[in-house]
Amino acid sequence: MGRMESDCRIPMSCLRPRILALHALFWVLVSLRVFGAALLSEEKTTVARPVTTPCWQMEEFVVAVECSQCNTFQSKSWAACIQTGYVERINCTKSNKDEYKSCRSTLKEEHLFWKFEGATLGLTILFALIVVARQRSLDRLASEKVRRQIESI
Repeated sequence: MGRMESDCRIPMSCLRPRILALHALFWVLVSLRVFGAALLSEEKTTVARPVTTPCWQMEEFVVAVECSQCNTFQSKSWAACIQTGYVERINCTKSNKDEYKSCRSTLKEEHLFWKFEGATLGLTILFALIVVARQRSLDRLASEKVRRQIESI
């Protein structure tokens, strides 16, 4: 009588602590990559806060110049450029003041989105290939086992 085999398709070697730790590390790295991009794209708060509150935080405003990337000088000298690297000029309606406000670039956001989609598609294809290879390996083992049982008769 041969050794007992379970119907479980996960080999016992995959349940070793080292393999489980590697799987957990992989998924943590993938999660950090995905959520890290989202966190980096959020506006960062600066330590030095202006004495006066910008007018766009207290009243209605109209965007005078759409969101554009800051040049080298602006990114070093303007507080609005330091946060995201992009700025838009706004006009506050009540006070009629022109100010600069940090903004997010739609092109950059779209680029990050397609990068994420590509990574997701790549991982899907990779894991599909792994599943197919593993299934073929298990099918070979099963047919070999059946062949041995038939030969022993």
